[in-house]
Amino acid sequence: MSQHLLATLFDISTWILPALLAITLHEAAHGWVAWKLGDDTALRAGRVSFNPLRHVDRMGTIIIPGMLLLLRAPFLFGWAKPVPVNFANLPRPRRDMAIVAAAGPAVNLLQAYIAMLAFNLLPLFGGLADDWLAMNFDKAIAINLVLCVFNLIPLPPLDGGRVAVGLLPLPLARPLARLEPYGMVILLILLLAVPLAAREFGTNWNPLFDVISPIIDGLRDFLLVLAGLSD
Repeated sequence: MSQHLLATLFDISTWILPALLAITLHEAAHGWVAWKLGDDTALRAGRVSFNPLRHVDRMGTIIIPGMLLLLRAPFLFGWAKPVPVNFANLPRPRRDMAIVAAAGPAVNLLQAYIAMLAFNLLPLFGGLADDWLAMNFDKAIAINLVLCVFNLIPLPPLDGGRVAVGLLPLPLARPLARLEPYGMVILLILLLAVPLAAREFGTNWNPLFDVISPIIDGLRDFLLVLAGLSD
C-alpha cells in the first residue's frame, strides 16, 4: 500500500467520528429539548437518543460526506435524519420553536468546546495515537463551529430562521416564515451558483462564507480562551 494512500486513509479516519457526532447529535438535541418542553413526537419515534446511529441518514451522513472526503473537497457537507417535532404540542409554540431550533447549534458549540478541552489530555498519549487524537479534536472543533454558525443564519428552514420566526414580532415573522419552501434554493445559490459565477469573472467571492467566516474565527478565539489554550 502506497504512502499516499495510507496518508489519505489516515486523514479520512480523523474526519469520521467528529462529523458523525456533529451531525447526529445536532438532531438529537432538537428532539430532546422538544420532549422536555412537552412534545413527545420524537420520543415516540425513538429519536430522543444521543446514540448517533439512531439519527444517521444513509445519503446525508454517509454517502455524501464520504464522497467529499474521498474527492478531497475543500468543505464537508452532510445532514442527519430530521427529528420530527409537532410544534402544536408545545405550550408556547412560537417561543418553544425558537428554543428547540437553537438546541442543535448549542450542542455543536458545546462539542467544539469539549474538543478544545480534550487537547489538555494529549500528554497522556504518545506517538501516532497522539497525532490521531489531535487531528480528531481539531476536526471536531472546525466541523462543529461551522455547523453552529451556518445553522444560525436567519433563513428558514435553517435553525436560525426558525429562531428568528419565533422571536420576531408577527409582522416580520410571517413573511420570513413564508420563505421556508425557498430557503434551501437560496442557500444553494449563495453557496454554489454565486461563487461559480464569480470565478467566471476572475473573482474568488463567496458571499455566505465571507459573512460567517469572521464569526467562526471570533467564536473559536473566544472558546480557546475559555479552554485555557490561548497564548
